Amino acid sequence: MNHGAGGRATAQLVAELFGRAFDNPWLAQGDDGAVLPAPTADEQLVMACDGHVVSPLFFPGGDIGSLAVHGTVNDLAVMGARPLYLSASFILEEGYPLADLKRIVDSMAAASRAAGVPVVTGDTKVVEQGKGDGVFITTTGVGARPAGRIASGARAAAGDVVLVSGSMGDHGMAILAVRESLAFDSAIQSDSAALHGLVDALYQALPADAVHVLRDPTRGGLATTLNEIARQSGLGMRIDEASIPVHPQVEAACELLGLDPLYLANEGKLIVICAASHADAALAALRDHPLGRQAARIGEVIADDHHFVQLRTPLGGMRMLDWLSGEPLPRIC
Repeated sequence: MNHGAGGRATAQLVAELFGRAFDNPWLAQGDDGAVLPAPTADEQLVMACDGHVVSPLFFPGGDIGSLAVHGTVNDLAVMGARPLYLSASFILEEGYPLADLKRIVDSMAAASRAAGVPVVTGDTKVVEQGKGDGVFITTTGVGARPAGRIASGARAAAGDVVLVSGSMGDHGMAILAVRESLAFDSAIQSDSAALHGLVDALYQALPADAVHVLRDPTRGGLATTLNEIARQSGLGMRIDEASIPVHPQVEAACELLGLDPLYLANEGKLIVICAASHADAALAALRDHPLGRQAARIGEVIADDHHFVQLRTPLGGMRMLDWLSGEPLPRIC
């Protein structure tokens, strides 16, 4: 508990663990906040915040540290922003091993450096044993959105094309497999990744106003995210189930467990809704990036006063792709 009391032990933890891992000129200022360079005059500031309570803390393809970076970077990226800075708030449970905490912090620092988005300020609290679950991390991100980038769920238009950057359900199933000690012939890896490079590649290939909507389908998966966009835009969607990429091992695991991969979380995938005239260029740009090799065109936006998302099945029938009801996999991000 001394590590959260604000005294010598706290200062030592911050300096020797967090300060050393996240070392950069802004963090080194050592004040209650960081004084940061302003973006250029033709950019807008964008801010996003995300709490991370994933269980287990370590999983195939990542951990809570890298996930905390990727989650907030991606929230900025899908706003069309260039991620600039992160803050990190740690809530630690008394008795949590410092070696495991160091592993998480080192992973978070590596993800931050790889993304080019430094952690410039933060906070640490310790709660009594039994009052937490090891480690919770909240990250806030600040980004700059260049002029002309105005992606928003409200900008979807009838006739637009719906694209995804890759396979659905990888993160949610990877978490479930570890949590329930499930063994599959092929290992299922989380897709956790920072998407701002993929978004930049998309904007370099298309006129900025041709990109209408960008979203990362996290909690609730593809199905819930498409319903959010339909409600926000006041339109409907028609999606082709056979066109949605899903890894065979994820599909097999879902069949075994009675789950639908379209409702499972993703942490490194992108939904793009763009003008139909630019769909081919958008798809090519996604597939040309390492994070978009499996990109696919999965449907279209349609006029619909009911704002329904309809799914065309492989047999040719249609069914409703409704909002997620309940939470089949809690604590996945």
